[in-house]
Formats: sequence, C-alpha cells, structure tokens
Amino acid sequence: MAPVWGELRYSGELARLLAGGALRSPRRREDAPPVLLIPGFMAGDASLGVLRHWLKRRGHRVAMSGMLVNVGCAERIVSRLEEQLEQLFEQTGERVVVIGQSRGGTFARALAVRHPESVRGLAMLGSPVRDGLAVSPQVLRTVRWVAMLGDLGLPGLFSNSCRDGECCAAFREDLLSPLPDGIDALAVHSRSDGIVDWQACVDPYAKAVEVDSSHCGMSVHPEVYRVLERVLDGQ
Repeated sequence: MAPVWGELRYSGELARLLAGGALRSPRRREDAPPVLLIPGFMAGDASLGVLRHWLKRRGHRVAMSGMLVNVGCAERIVSRLEEQLEQLFEQTGERVVVIGQSRGGTFARALAVRHPESVRGLAMLGSPVRDGLAVSPQVLRTVRWVAMLGDLGLPGLFSNSCRDGECCAAFREDLLSPLPDGIDALAVHSRSDGIVDWQACVDPYAKAVEVDSSHCGMSVHPEVYRVLERVLDGQ
C-alpha cells in the first residue's frame, strides 16, 4: 500500500480541478440521468459537494445520501438508500447512476445488485469491495475504535457483528455477487492510494480504471471526472 502521506495531494488535486474549465463549464446534456451520491467512511454528503456542483451543471438531478458521517451499520444504511433510490427513480422516471466514494462505493454496489431495474450505471471510487479491511493501519485503528463504541451500544455506529454477523450477511453477499446485465459499472482505483489497498478496489464484474490520485482526492480529481463522463453518458 502507498504511504499515507500521499493523501496530502488533495489540495493540489482540487486546485487543478478548479483551475480547469471542466468544472466551470461542463458539457450540459438535456438527457442527463439522475444521480445518487454516497460518501466514504467517516465522511458525509458535504465531502462530495464539488462533485455534486459539477453534476448539476451538467444537467443531472442529484440526490445525496443524507449522511452527516458514514459510520453506521452497512445493512441499515443500504436499506435506507434503497428507499432513496426508488424514490428518485419514480420521481424522474429514469434509471439512476449511483456514484460512491470509498465505503460509499460498496453501498452503491449493493444497490445495483438489489435494484438493477432502477440502476443504469455504477461508479465506485476507491471502494474496497473485495476486502473492506484492506486499509492503512491508521484507518484500521479508527475502524476498530468505531466498532468498539458500537459494541458498547453507542447508537448510529457499526459494530464488530457487522463484519461477520447476521445483520450484514446480505450486504456481504452483495459485494461478491455478479453485477446484473445492463449496468455500466466502473471500479476506479489508484496504486498511489494511501488509505485503501488498490487491489481490493478491482471488482471482477466492473471495468477497472486506474488513475493517479490520492484516495480522498478521487472526488475532486480531473482525471476521475473524465472517467465519470463515460458512465454518465452511457459510453
């Protein structure tokens, strides 16, 4: 795994995106599909604000996960996101592109497996779908700390039973299941990711796309935006 100090690139990645024209003046599409955005571990919807702004300027109707911080039981979160996905699908009459960063990408994958009739595209940005604990030692310590608090009964947190207990058994199965036909799926990874082992992000049922990005910076990296255009435009 790449050294964690590589995550200090985030500011530079954001600066390059802001300096380029892709964010300010993206190509607007009248047939832009609706999008559901899901943030990563220990992050909330605010972490995807730049991406949301870009999507709206492209003409997409964008729905957010409603999470202030992504630390809850996976199955409970996915169950709630299922309702949001179905609501967005019914309101727009169009299948949805689901984009998730890091842990959010694992939730996005579960939605695609469970509701292929409502999902047209899937983009997982640095998402450890093959091993949720293939993370840096610093992040792993945080995961264990949150799980310990969840074991003690602190509400809104996942616990150790989520890893191998019955509560999240269906979710774990979703991460191993083949993706349904008709869903354009991308698994974006970076060998210089300082948070997640890039090999855990290579989904055998999705198109693997490599970028040179920090983990946290995938939501603001110009190269990632070019990749996303392909799945958003159905190319």
